[in-house]
Amino acid sequence: MTPVNANPPTAPFVRLFGRYLREQGLPVTQQREAVAEVVFASDEHLSVDDIESRLREEGDRIGKATIYRTLDLLVRSKLVAEHDFGEGFKRYEHRLSRQPEHEHLICTECGDVLEFRSREINQIESRIQEQYGFRPVRHKLEIYGLCRSCQEAGVELPDDGLTCPIETV
Repeated sequence: MTPVNANPPTAPFVRLFGRYLREQGLPVTQQREAVAEVVFASDEHLSVDDIESRLREEGDRIGKATIYRTLDLLVRSKLVAEHDFGEGFKRYEHRLSRQPEHEHLICTECGDVLEFRSREINQIESRIQEQYGFRPVRHKLEIYGLCRSCQEAGVELPDDGLTCPIETV
């Protein structure tokens, strides 16, 4: 694994985050910068545990409370997006990639998240704007199912339909 600090493309993003912190009257700390570097250096959808693990690999001992608070600031700065893929925890990805607009395919078996782009979604947004006079500013598409690896491993989706947790009699 490439050390986080050796990844030069993260520096401008960390500086942007530092500027946001200063504008909010908040201190720019080494811990906040370290968390931001991990997030900006990754193309993955990171959990807090993933971030903590990568920080430890780099020799940084930063507590989860600090990681959570820093992620909250990164999300509020709009530099990082927060996702809830129904796993019981949130995942984070930076919004400064070459493909800031993308959709997600989430495997319900292994939790793998694949990204894809869809021109059709953009065309739908254009039609909505034209037809209804509604100006979309963002969208979110998440498709849940089984990834190729899980299908090849023989995993099958239950086909018993949806069930209601509340019995009606």
